[in-house]
Amino acid sequence: MAASVRKRARAGPAARVAGFCGQWLRRAWQERRLLLLEPRYTLLVAACLCLAEVGITFWVIHRVAYTEIDWKAYMAEVEGVINGTYDYTQLQGDTGPLVYPAGFVYIFMGLYYVTGHGTDIRMAQHIFAVLYLATLLLVFLIYHQTCKVPPFVFFFMCCASYRVHSIFVLRLFNDPVAMALLFLSINLLLAQRWGWGCCCFSLAVSVKMNVLLFAPGLLFLLLTQFGLRGALPKLGICAVLQVVLGLPFLLENPVGYLSRSFDLGRQFLFRWTVNWRFLPETLFLHRAFHLVLLATHLTLLLLFVLCRWHRTGESILSLLKDPSKRKIVSTLFTSNFIGICFSRSLHYQFYVWYFHTLPYLLWATPARWLTHLLRLLVLGLIELSWNTYPSTSCSSATLHVCHAVILLQLWLGPQPFPKSIQHSKKAH
Repeated sequence: MAASVRKRARAGPAARVAGFCGQWLRRAWQERRLLLLEPRYTLLVAACLCLAEVGITFWVIHRVAYTEIDWKAYMAEVEGVINGTYDYTQLQGDTGPLVYPAGFVYIFMGLYYVTGHGTDIRMAQHIFAVLYLATLLLVFLIYHQTCKVPPFVFFFMCCASYRVHSIFVLRLFNDPVAMALLFLSINLLLAQRWGWGCCCFSLAVSVKMNVLLFAPGLLFLLLTQFGLRGALPKLGICAVLQVVLGLPFLLENPVGYLSRSFDLGRQFLFRWTVNWRFLPETLFLHRAFHLVLLATHLTLLLLFVLCRWHRTGESILSLLKDPSKRKIVSTLFTSNFIGICFSRSLHYQFYVWYFHTLPYLLWATPARWLTHLLRLLVLGLIELSWNTYPSTSCSSATLHVCHAVILLQLWLGPQPFPKSIQHSKKAH
């Protein structure tokens, strides 16, 4: 008798969990018409899509031919470090010199050993498949917390994107590694783990410099959350981590390390551009064109800071002394998107820099004039532009038109911080 009582006691919590899950699934089935429209079902739809992605991703690995682009170059670069070369100006691969910060070196050094000195491509593909699924999980957690995007959109963010699957498991670029760390950072920020969030953000920057496009948004959030004095320690975390990671290379040749890994003036090849194909090559390479893009980028960021990100009627100077909660995701995603719109060049692997943020940018602040169908059309045209190889004048122009529509949506949509939620404790 005592044994049966103990059995019931042990089965109690499990039975309650099973009953809760069953009740939740029955309710979802009863409301199945809303299943794809209501953001509260994000986790259920996300779980189904992640299961589907396991099959799709591993089918791609085993059925679609791997294409060598940068992997051998990555392995040659980190092999140089393994052999004792810490001067960044002496590190290079088949595609040119090493141009990524120290975090890239350490992560791909680990991959070098795990994949038999970079020779086991299938092992590398499986690792990147796991990375892809982990990235999806992190992205879905962000969307679940913001509760803004209808779940049917996630199908287009997962199974329907050929280019993103290719970047992860058929090309093995370092861009997905940086973005996975970035999305981990955003999840930590949403959990109010600001120190750890800044640490992961800096680690993402140490893999690839594109993550700095999120930096204006992060700086704004730190100032509004902690004020100027409180933000300095968080910024210190970002800076100290960069120094610690780069220390072996800084001690050997500090100028060489900084000039190679954080080269803001790096020149891109016209033949690989996705976004400026309709321009003459001479204009594409001209420094004046680059300066105009930079000035436009900074101007638009300033306009969003002054007119869209801060609270209505609030002086921008008060942000330095009156910290408040902000919609973290909106600010970071918009900051990154503005940078991408005015990038000097976008290459095919750069698609992952903003691909997973597009549904949020299109649906989080909906303007009445932009219907579900028009938003899906924008997503489809962006996907088509990134899958056109080589890029054409038409595909590049289409990409810019889609970017302009999203920017207009972000500018004309409802205020992200209306008065009615100024004192809300929930940071989206």
